[in-house]
Formats: sequence, C-alpha cells, structure tokens
Amino acid sequence: MIRPTFTAAALAGIVLLAGCKKDIQNQDAVRQGVMAYLSKRSDLLAMDVTVNSVAFHDNEATAEVHFQAKGNPSPAAGMSMQYVLERKDNQWVVKGRTGANAAHGANGPAVNPGGAAPGALDGLPSTPLSGGAPSGGLPPGHPAVGGSQGLPPGHPAIPDSNGQK
Repeated sequence: MIRPTFTAAALAGIVLLAGCKKDIQNQDAVRQGVMAYLSKRSDLLAMDVTVNSVAFHDNEATAEVHFQAKGNPSPAAGMSMQYVLERKDNQWVVKGRTGANAAHGANGPAVNPGGAAPGALDGLPSTPLSGGAPSGGLPPGHPAVGGSQGLPPGHPAIPDSNGQK
C-alpha cells in the first residue's frame, strides 16, 4: 500500500518541477529579445526604442516596436515596426519583421529569417552621424552620384537600380 505522505510528496515534487519553466510571456522579456537583435546596429544609440504592445501565440510573439530619434519629440521623427519573435529556451529571439515595413512594403514574415543581423535596409530610418550627414545618404551640397559619373578612369560602369549601365 502506498502511503498518503509519499503520494503527497510525489505530487508536490511534480508541481515544483513543472513550475521551474521560466515565465517569459511578458513585455520586458520581449523587449530584451528585440534589444538583443537590434544591438548589432551601430546607429541604435541615436534612437529611443519602446515596445508598445505584444501578442503571444504559443511559442511566438508579435511585438509592435516604436523607434524615435533621441531628443526629437516630433511624431514625424519616429516610426513603428512589428517584429515576430520565437521562444528559444528561456528567451525571445527575433525571427524577422512583419507588416507594412517588411520586405519593402510587402506584407509577410521575416525579412531577416533565422535572426540574422539587421542590415542597412532593415527598415529603420537613417540617423545623423557626428558630422550631421544622414547615414547612407549624402551631405547637404554634395553633387549627385549615379551611373558612371565621377568614377576614376578605367573604372567599370555601375548599374542603376534597373540594371542599366
């Protein structure tokens, strides 16, 4: 015969072991995952990043993240993007973006599947460098650059966005 004390102890042990799984279904845990993903960007220091909302679906979460240029309270100085995160162990890992800002306006999942480092076209606005010039753009007064204009002698022509030289 099994003693009631032994049964109670076994049930208590099972409950304790089941409770060891860390609860990460909260906005702070998702923010940590988003920040870990974005920390690969050098221009993140010029932005305030806020997780506005999170929706949880089993082992996935969709987060609306707002980016605002530091020191600029104007609503036009910010933008929001949606990120899809996946639960891996006891943390959230970004799978990619979704919504209107994914893949140049196409709705769909994961521009950067597999948590690849965000790149220059990751959808975030350019931020000014120390000289005031926007990253990825030309400084004010700089002559236009395009085609083979301004290339050194003997340099092959550079195709434009349509593949034309």
